[in-house]
Amino acid sequence: MSESLRSQVVTQGVQRSPNRAMLRAVGFSDEDFNKPIVGVASAHSTITPCNMGIAPLAVKAEAGIRAAGGMPQIFGTITVSDGISMGTEGMKYSLVSRDVIADSIETACNAQSMDGVLAIGGCDKNMPGAMIAMARMNIPALFVYGGTIKPGHLDGEDLTVVSAFEAVGQYSAGRIDEVRLMSVEQNACPGAGSCGGMYTANTMSSAFEAMGMSLMYSSTMSAVDPEKAENTELAGKVLVEAIRKNLCPRDIITRQSIENAIAVVMAVGGSTNAVLHFLAIAHSAGVEWTLDDFERIRQRVPVLCDLKPSGRYVATDLHRAGGIPQVMKMLLNHGLLHGDCITITGDTIAERLKDIPDEPRADQDVIRPWSNPMYAAGHLAILKGNLATEGAVAKITGVKLPKITGPARVYNSEEECLTAILANKINAGDVLVIRYEGPKGGPGMREMLAPTSAIIGAGLGDSVGLITDGRFSGGTYGMVVGHVAPEAYVGGTIALVQEGDSITIDADARLLQLNVSDEELDRRRAQWQPPQPRYTKGVLAKYATLVSSSSKGAVTDLGLFE
Repeated sequence: MSESLRSQVVTQGVQRSPNRAMLRAVGFSDEDFNKPIVGVASAHSTITPCNMGIAPLAVKAEAGIRAAGGMPQIFGTITVSDGISMGTEGMKYSLVSRDVIADSIETACNAQSMDGVLAIGGCDKNMPGAMIAMARMNIPALFVYGGTIKPGHLDGEDLTVVSAFEAVGQYSAGRIDEVRLMSVEQNACPGAGSCGGMYTANTMSSAFEAMGMSLMYSSTMSAVDPEKAENTELAGKVLVEAIRKNLCPRDIITRQSIENAIAVVMAVGGSTNAVLHFLAIAHSAGVEWTLDDFERIRQRVPVLCDLKPSGRYVATDLHRAGGIPQVMKMLLNHGLLHGDCITITGDTIAERLKDIPDEPRADQDVIRPWSNPMYAAGHLAILKGNLATEGAVAKITGVKLPKITGPARVYNSEEECLTAILANKINAGDVLVIRYEGPKGGPGMREMLAPTSAIIGAGLGDSVGLITDGRFSGGTYGMVVGHVAPEAYVGGTIALVQEGDSITIDADARLLQLNVSDEELDRRRAQWQPPQPRYTKGVLAKYATLVSSSSKGAVTDLGLFE
């Protein structure tokens, strides 16, 4: 039992304690009052395949906690399906949901004086939302990933949800017919689990495993395989032991363990969203961490895994090939992992990896040997320049043209840009600018999967650039730059771009430049007027008022009382 609740019970006495009376109603017996109360934060929802298998996992976690001597208490939190809301006004709530999830877990755990919490999540914002709450509260905590979806299949090809988005672009460009379009849609997502490539959900689950806040091998398990349920029950037992040891998140989430997490993100070719989310997690944990730290790690860590969106394989293939522990062991052997970081089990990273082979098995090619990586350096680069003085984020590996200078095609919303792409109004060499989609301007920093997939589907992925103050899906690839900060809504240079202006994206030089004189930019800035807010009531209005720059993680509690 938590100290605050225990002290109330002792003070008030057995006959007078309303706390005990209420707990008896939910199943506590006399002996249970001496056991730790452990929250199980369940993000179960039938709104998305990512989360529809979580309820049975919560029951398994409950069983593990009870078997280990804890008193489990299940409560719910929300989820937003990015895949369903993508390309719509509803996508503005996606990043907002990260903070709603964090706030709801913090509220439930602290209000009920819980001694620890096990969170189970699936879709993209479940992971960072839960971890932000864990770092804030700093009570013993463990994250369980709901599991990844198995790939869909069509004509011998593995499909993911991104295949459906790209098929729309292929159809609009006349490259496939309606029958093929419908076949891709019908076969892309075969059942429960989060999107199958190394998109945001699998990126964050992999990073949490590397950071030590999830059990090893858990981040790449299929949602529907028996091992996922077994692993979840084990996680409940591990958490109770962590409560007994008083092993708390801030003992585990350190600058060194975040370096471990980002090294793994680079090695597996993970999502650009990891940048935004780890800035926020570090903020909640009180760890100093900036955009420059991502670039520092990128330059040292090779991409070792051949995974979608730009590669061939999905997360279940990675699991069969040795999973995240195999990737971690290779990084550890080459001095790119801090082996002395503690994990939720109480063991160090090095201790957990001691029996893992030094090199991946020869009978697979998902994980490349150290001597033959996919790319010699990481893929998530921080670009700066007069278009992004605070910074911007790009995937720079696998693009055929690492530098592009072209005329700006300017759009003040995602919808405007998508309409132009589908109408075949974009030409090779263009640099698309999607603005007023940032944390404040959107508000909510929508992901641009619809336009980027349409570009790929139209066959323009290697010949056009795209920049935005919004975000990208983990399924995005190509010459695209997101998280441009300062954003347009607060007067960032991206707000001053005019149709036809010359823009340079240079991946090798990490440069994002508007080729317009300083004098002309000063003139435009003097004439610029901020737009009216798109929302003046409700959660989006509150979010727009509170949210920080994407360069600070788009957090909502930055410097409130400083």
